[in-house]
Amino acid sequence: MDTAYLLDWANLLLRWAHVITAIAWIGSSFYFVFLDNSLTAPTAPDLKAKGVDGELWAVHGGGFYHPQKYLVSPKQLPQHLHWFYWESYSTWLTGFGLFTVLYLFNAGTFLVDKSVHDWSPSLAVAVALGFLAGFWLLYDGICRVFGQRPNGDKVVGGLVFAAVVFACWLACQLFAGRAAFLLVGAMIATAMSANVFFWIIPGQRKVVAQLKAGQPVDPIHGKRGKQRSVHNTYFTLPVLFAMLSNHYGFLYSGENNWLTLAVLMLAGALIRHYFVARHRAKLQQKTPPFGYAAAGVVMIVGLLALAAPRATVSAPATSAAAATPVTLAQVQAVVEQRCTLCHSAAVKSKNIELGSAALIEQHAQQIYQQAVVTRTMPLNNATQMTAGERELLGRWFEQRNAAH
Repeated sequence: MDTAYLLDWANLLLRWAHVITAIAWIGSSFYFVFLDNSLTAPTAPDLKAKGVDGELWAVHGGGFYHPQKYLVSPKQLPQHLHWFYWESYSTWLTGFGLFTVLYLFNAGTFLVDKSVHDWSPSLAVAVALGFLAGFWLLYDGICRVFGQRPNGDKVVGGLVFAAVVFACWLACQLFAGRAAFLLVGAMIATAMSANVFFWIIPGQRKVVAQLKAGQPVDPIHGKRGKQRSVHNTYFTLPVLFAMLSNHYGFLYSGENNWLTLAVLMLAGALIRHYFVARHRAKLQQKTPPFGYAAAGVVMIVGLLALAAPRATVSAPATSAAAATPVTLAQVQAVVEQRCTLCHSAAVKSKNIELGSAALIEQHAQQIYQQAVVTRTMPLNNATQMTAGERELLGRWFEQRNAAH
């Protein structure tokens, strides 16, 4: 069978599995963050005697639930204990598989944009993998050094944010914009899964081993696991934005795309903080901290306004050219040279074919949007479409609309 056909199937199945497992992981993570911030101290003597530190009554799906959290650990280990870790591991494995199929396997097309940085696909692959490992080592080192100090959470938060901003800038200097956005998201997602693999689950296993051996349980394992779990919940919305961004060329094709990425990630973290703090405020009967969510929304609206396409004023020397009618034959010549490599009858990328004048007319809006407004096509400008050719396509579309 054709390799491209098999890769399309791998793309579909890995993407499907990745979304499913990510929903499971994020859903359980959000639930436990909510639970931790909604627990109340028990009043029943039997619960206090068992060492229950907090409880919550909830109703869902026609039934009542009574989850309880123990201070450090229960006195006796229950027979059946459910572990939450395969959601994380499966999400990372399917995500890395998808990243390999889409970007690493086609690095020359999807990772490398020679107008951004001219280097070999193999070197681009090595550096991309270095981003994943390097950020985890840096982030983990920051947590180890500063995490247990006074005001350590604020110091860690500031340093990690600075590291993410630097990674946004560096990725956008080295990789195609689309790949850079995704790579920064994958980098943070790798740290999230590594938190589970290297800290949260090993700490829980040590607690279980101490319970089985009848030894006192060291509370440091729970504290460390809780710290990394909280970090993961703040990483979630920035990662989700990065994963969705490759569908929106106007985000990653701009001149200051790294700043767009950093600001939108910060906005996501602030909005997530509002929801985390809201649960605690509700329990304490305090006003929810709307300011965090408002700040995140203001950032998004501000970027929306700043990134909006601007109408350009033609210079006097080009005004005559702007008024000259553009023929469909001229457009077809540009499309055949720059676009049909991916949009021919044989390839039909994104199910769009541009091999005839009629098909160009049919997809006029998409051509204008992708090649003129967002300038995301041709992908990474692999066929070297010139500014003049983009301007010609834009004039043709505008004249066509005016005539209609």
